Formats: sequence, structure tokens, C-alpha cells
Amino acid sequence: MRIPVGRRERLTRLLSSPWWRGPAALVAGALPVVAFPAPGLWWFAYVALVPWLLLARTAPTARRALLDGWLGGTGFMVAVHHWLLPNLHVFLVVVAALLGLLWAPWGWLVRLMLGGHPSAARAAASLAVLPSGWLMVELVRSWEGLGGPWGLLGASQWQVPFALRFAAVGGVWLVSLLVVAVNTAVAVLVAVRPARVPAAAGLGACAAAVGAVWLWAPGPGPSDGEFRIAVVQPGVVPGPERRFARSEQLTRELSGRNVDLVVWGESSVGMDLSARPDLSARLAALSRAVDAEILVNVDARRPAGARTQPGDAQGGIFKSSVLVDPQGPTGDRYDKMRLVPFGEYVPARGLLGWATSVGRAAGEDRMRGSHQVVMAVPDRQTGTAVRVGPLVCFESAFPDMSRRLAMDGAEVLIAQSATSTFQESWAPAQHASLAALRAAETGRPMVHATLTGVSAVHGPDGGQLGERLGTDDSTAFVYGVPLVHGTTPYVRFGDWAVYGALSVLAALYLTGLVRGVVRVLRKPAPEPPVRSARTVHGSAARPRR
Repeated sequence: MRIPVGRRERLTRLLSSPWWRGPAALVAGALPVVAFPAPGLWWFAYVALVPWLLLARTAPTARRALLDGWLGGTGFMVAVHHWLLPNLHVFLVVVAALLGLLWAPWGWLVRLMLGGHPSAARAAASLAVLPSGWLMVELVRSWEGLGGPWGLLGASQWQVPFALRFAAVGGVWLVSLLVVAVNTAVAVLVAVRPARVPAAAGLGACAAAVGAVWLWAPGPGPSDGEFRIAVVQPGVVPGPERRFARSEQLTRELSGRNVDLVVWGESSVGMDLSARPDLSARLAALSRAVDAEILVNVDARRPAGARTQPGDAQGGIFKSSVLVDPQGPTGDRYDKMRLVPFGEYVPARGLLGWATSVGRAAGEDRMRGSHQVVMAVPDRQTGTAVRVGPLVCFESAFPDMSRRLAMDGAEVLIAQSATSTFQESWAPAQHASLAALRAAETGRPMVHATLTGVSAVHGPDGGQLGERLGTDDSTAFVYGVPLVHGTTPYVRFGDWAVYGALSVLAALYLTGLVRGVVRVLRKPAPEPPVRSARTVHGSAARPRR
């Protein structure tokens, strides 16, 4: 559709106005949030970046494109983490603005590839370059110290079967590449008329890739039996003693239901079991009553020198997954390794410690575990042991941790979580959705057990098993979890999609470097300067002398 000249001029004036572009960039960056839970409009992710792309490509200067990228990234981070506002207050905006800087180079890259009147070849190259640039931003911000991989664009596709199959091949990174590639192709179709053919071809290539993965990528292996896991969700119960009592009551109701493992949520035990033998005895009695081992999560101060595993020495507050059998704690324990910035520790506390005065940042840093653990749990039906790999809360967002557990032989992944602080927000649903991706990536069923919801279990293909326990539920629910032993391409080959994106960006850099050298070589050499001839006074050359 051709835009009338008058309207085109008004649009040009708006695009050149810094007062309009700034708020527009913030809003454009925030749009993808509706693709995530709780809204869950997953299909919107495939066009959500188009306004941001169209804005950045019209930036009058490279500096303005950098600013558009930064403001869009700030809007994205605020939107995806808006539920943290009651805890961090204005500090959330500060953190979002700092992390938004990661998108500044991406805004510049959009202008480089699509700005002005790009040729069909340059527009076609953008279908690979811009998704690769976006993925580098996601990779950098996925570092735990920068907040971790919460809100990766590919994670919005957690309930889409073809996207979960993509995750099995290349992890959530490959899903992000697909989503940004589709957005880029749509933006080119809208704004770059000479490149509509390669843009349409790019969309066709994305569709073909989806079809190829769906048809030929190996799915989970055949089931080798069923492992019965009960999730105990006590609900909103104030105080560690009352929470323990409610979990104890719900667990006793599982007696006679042929359960193999009972899972409690994060911080379900608020006291160190070595210091409270009475609690250990109560848990052992529960294990005998239901004839199953219990995986609890202890959030408590551990005294220095309380050695229960090799390497134990340091005291402090730990969050630990502890396995309990009819005789008491078995000695199998996993200490949380990756902590939530500001929630469980304050990065550079000497510099940023003031965050505790404006929000609910951690007053004392939690301690970190040193290694991941796979625990063996007896299967009452077969007499063999099933290997389970625990994660604690925030750690379910990290693809590398679940992949490592699968490589170490875990047959079931278990995440113990607590999002009660954010009970009425989008956070519980967002967190629970990550279990689907981790299950699909590893080909291992994953249990997401929480104190207050949302709790969920997903099969080895990422599909949901049984009921989701919402934030209003206080119950214990038993899930039949299939056991499989196949290996997904992502487990075997790892983050190859990330390396592919790095290769695309390296090729872009080398191409620009070669073109620069060629331009220098083709530039004609300057002629040597000619000295002016000396003349006598009054000559024709100098008539006034």
C-alpha cells in the first residue's frame, strides 16, 4: 500500500523527533512481554519485534540507532520483570536501564542492515545477522551476575509443540533465532519493497526448517516404565513451623498410593536438620508412613564445620535439596549454586548495598554450592534405582544446568521453587513454564514443585503431564512420570546454535573489514605536490609586483 505524500511527510517528522522516538522505543521494546505467561499470546512473539525493527532502521544517525536499541532494551527488561517492582522499586528501573545497554549494538546493527534503501542482498543477509545479534544479547545477559536467562524470547514458546521440538535440537537458543528471524522477515516485507522476494523466501525457509525438525528430529526414546512422584504444595502458610506442619499433613494423605518419591518445594524446611533432630525424626516417620523417600529443601544457616559431604567447611545460609528415607537424611544433598541477584545476594555489596534500603534485597548473602548432584531413589515397583537431578528455583532457567544433569545420568529433573513473594503476579506462571523447555531440551521429564504454585510436571517431549497446581491450591498430587533413556541432539551437541550465531557475526565483521581494505587499495594514489614557479616582479604571473 502506497502512503500519501502528506502522511509520509508527517510520519518522517515524527520519526525524526527525539521526543517521539524515545517513548516509542520504550513501548516497542516492551511489546514482546504479552507472549509470555500469564497472557501467553505465544503467536504474538513472531511479530512483536517488528515495530522496534522499523523504528531502529529509520534512525537518522548511528548514535540514534544505539539509543533506540538501548531504550527498547530497557522497555523489554522492565516489562519482563515488572513483577519485581514491589520488591526493588526504582532500583528495577536502574537495573533495567543498565541491562538495556546490551541492546544498543543491536539497534545499530538493525540500522546497518536495513537502514536507508538496502539492497535485496543486504536485506536477505539481515535474516541471519539480526537474529544472531539478538542471540548474543541473550547470551550475555544470561550470565548469573547480570540477572540470568529469565525472559529469553524463545521461552515464550514453551507450550508450542514445534518450538519444543526445536528446543530438543538446539535448545532455547535455536527457538530465539527462529522467532527473531520471522520478525525480521516480516519487517522487511513491510518496509523494504525491493527485498520482498528474499523476505518471503526467508519465511519459507523458516517454515521448511520447522517442518524438517518436526519430521526428522528424533523425539524422546520409548518409555522404560513409570516413576510415581507426588508434589506437595502447602499453599500460603505463614512461618516455617506451620508450613512444615501443613506439608507433613498433606504428605501423610499419600499413604497407600504407591508413591516412589515425594517432593516438597523450596524452603519447605526452615531449620538445619543437623541442629533439629526432632525434624529429621518427623521426616523419617513420614517416609515410613508413605513408603517413599522425600526430597525436601532446607533454607537455613549451617554452622561452620558441620561436615555431611566432602568439601563441607564453610558456614552460612544455604538452600539445599536433602533426600530423606525411613532412617532419616540419607546424606544426599545438593546446595544451590546459582543465586538470585539481590534476592539471595547483592552483587558488589560494597557498591550496591544501598539497594537493601529501597527494596527487599537480601540483607545477608546466601552461600553457594560447589557442584551438581545426581541422587539415586529406589523404585519400589522394579527394585532398581532411578536417578534424579535436583535444581533449586532460579536454576531451572539455565539450560546448561539441566543439560549437565542429563549428561551425568539423571532420568528425572526436579526443580524445587518458591514464588510466594510474587503470588498475585505473572511470575509463578512464567517460572513454571521453564520446566517445559528444560524437559524438551534434555528429553527428560521435569517436575516443578513449589510451595504456593504454580507447580507442574512435563514429560520428556515438554508436554504437560497431569494437572497444574495453581496459586490457590493447597494439596498433594501424584504424577506418573515416564522414564526414557534416549538422548536429544541438544544434550549431545550442546549450544551449537550459539556458535553458529557467533560465526555469522564474525563473517559480517570480516566482510566489512575486507571491503574497507579493498576501498583503500582501489583509491588512486595522490599526485605529488607541484612547487609553484618563481617569477620576477611585474611579470604576467604577478602583475602587481
